[in-house]
Amino acid sequence: MSLTPFFSPRGVAILGASADPTKLGHGLVRNLIQSGYRGAIHLVNPKSGTILGYPTYPSLDQVPEPVDLAVLILPAPTVPEALEACGRRGISAAIVLSGGFRETGPEGAALERTLLETARRHNIRLLGPNCVGLLDTHLPIDLTFLPTPLPPPGEIGFLSHSGALCAAVIDWSRQQGFSFSRMISLGNQADLTETDLLPWLADDPHTRVVAMYLESLSDGQRFVETARQVAIHKPIVALKAGRSTMGQRAAASHTGALAGSDAAFQAAFEKAGVLRAASAEELFEWSRALAWSPLPAGRHMAVLTNAGGPAVMATDALEANGLILAELSSTTLQTLRALLPPAASVLNPVDMLSSASPHDYAACLRLLLDDPQVDGVLVVLPHPPMHPAEAVADALIPLIQAASKPVVVALMGSDRVRPAWERFTAARVPTYAFPERAASALACLVQRAEYLEAAARDLSLPPRLDHPAIASLLEGHPDSWLPPSVVAQLLSLAGIPGVPTYLARTPDEAERLAQQLGFPLALKIASSDILHKTDVGGVFLNLTSPDEVRRSFDLATRNALQAYPNARLQGCLLQPMIPDGHEIILGATRDPLFGPLILFGSGGIDVEGLRDFAFGLPPLSLRQAEALIDRTWAGRKLRGWRSLPAADRAAVLDILLNLAELAAHHPSIAEIEINPLRVLTQGAFAVDARLRLERPKP
Repeated sequence: MSLTPFFSPRGVAILGASADPTKLGHGLVRNLIQSGYRGAIHLVNPKSGTILGYPTYPSLDQVPEPVDLAVLILPAPTVPEALEACGRRGISAAIVLSGGFRETGPEGAALERTLLETARRHNIRLLGPNCVGLLDTHLPIDLTFLPTPLPPPGEIGFLSHSGALCAAVIDWSRQQGFSFSRMISLGNQADLTETDLLPWLADDPHTRVVAMYLESLSDGQRFVETARQVAIHKPIVALKAGRSTMGQRAAASHTGALAGSDAAFQAAFEKAGVLRAASAEELFEWSRALAWSPLPAGRHMAVLTNAGGPAVMATDALEANGLILAELSSTTLQTLRALLPPAASVLNPVDMLSSASPHDYAACLRLLLDDPQVDGVLVVLPHPPMHPAEAVADALIPLIQAASKPVVVALMGSDRVRPAWERFTAARVPTYAFPERAASALACLVQRAEYLEAAARDLSLPPRLDHPAIASLLEGHPDSWLPPSVVAQLLSLAGIPGVPTYLARTPDEAERLAQQLGFPLALKIASSDILHKTDVGGVFLNLTSPDEVRRSFDLATRNALQAYPNARLQGCLLQPMIPDGHEIILGATRDPLFGPLILFGSGGIDVEGLRDFAFGLPPLSLRQAEALIDRTWAGRKLRGWRSLPAADRAAVLDILLNLAELAAHHPSIAEIEINPLRVLTQGAFAVDARLRLERPKP
């Protein structure tokens, strides 16, 4: 069903309109009238009369045409009945501002279910309840009860799970010099969610960037797919609250323990091309830069300033954000030396000294923008001692507006630089109080440019695995941790090389097997109840004789039962020793919001201690798999480190892609972990692996 009535209604009916200036229903009427909305306005109130010059109607039935959007601001118990009246009238869109629903407890949740049932029975799309409404500064229309006036027309579309944040950022944005195209408060999301509204917000021609404040997601997988489609055309910046929640810490495997909810959100945002802000300030600072600036062609930046200290601050900030100080061309250096005093520094950062005039700023900026080795410029402007800061702004603005490269300004000061700040913001030049903020904004632009470049190169990979054979193997086992022999079969079907593994049920059997296999050997306790074998003294390495194998069998059994008296022991596993190499952990777990989540990082017994890992959402393209590897020290170390030679990175990449496909195609796999994956100069082998089945509930 179309959402057009929310964003371009022919007529709006307000149910709960009030003549009392202290009531929210009065503020809603006031805002709609004062916004300049040109459609029909209908006010419904049991008392006849007028409100702010508009007549009231005792019931919705008596409201004349046109009306295709209803806004309800009534006591919660009366809202379902009022929505029923909207359905009888044929209204297809409704905004429920009223609180008193799911957020209040079980009774409110039941009332919200009734509200949703009513909406669905009448094919009404519903925004809210418990929201502050929406506004569009270009239509214009203001369907909120927030303090007036309506923000001026802007370029940032804002979706928010918090109504209070909407009110705060509107007021804050006026002082900061930016504004919104559309703003939508989502409330309880009984019907319409952030994923439903994201494409409608992005399709608005006045919206150049979408900013989102999220506390959760209604459907993580659908959000990722929708956001990916939107992000190709318009940037999305999100602030996700609740980063510290780590999900199910009691999960049995390393993968499950590490894959907290925040890790899943981070992987989802990366997959979808959503830029993740760390604070509300950063959310809108990045949004301004994306809305007002061209994208850079690379990471090489120049710094232009009139003071040495801020130049150092800017340099540190650029490096902290992963950017690089550009090496200026010889032509640029020569011209800068001719232009500036001998004491000036021209080797980037360019410090023109405190005597720099507006003309100096403009001339040097032009040179830096013309340098082919410069991808963007950070201008640091403390108040010049001998010139008004606004004069510098006036000299720079035409150059910045005409440039094909981004220029951000760190305008340091307060009242004395306020006129310059007003000029920059009026000209849509991203301006920040300190170099650290400006450098962060530049880094955001680089992220966006690199995402678009990568998205254009990403190709989905054809199926690599024999999925019918894998499905047949999995179907024969109940939901639980699978026996090692079955895990070994699965890895083989998934194209993941393993180490030959043999189960010995008794010390005698272990001794006979050892003589057949040869030495050296590894022995590990075999029990589906004990997942971290090393922790209980259940792993013995480099065994070189049958007697060592027998003694290790007895000791592993004793240690295991001492740690877990009720553990079910199947015996011990014997494996030939694999040469030393890089140790990697690979895993997959199933996130309740986003589905399969892939882990890559430093393996061995110190996984949680090292905390060197990264997560991704499958399916993975070749580029995405390579990026996942390179985000970790474990992955970068594969190129060689100290006594460890360069390892077989291609083998690791192949195994990672196979694991991602396995997790994406088989939802019954709740957790799989390979730790360690031993990576040699040629080849990689899963030394230890475990897998848990849990079939999705219908």
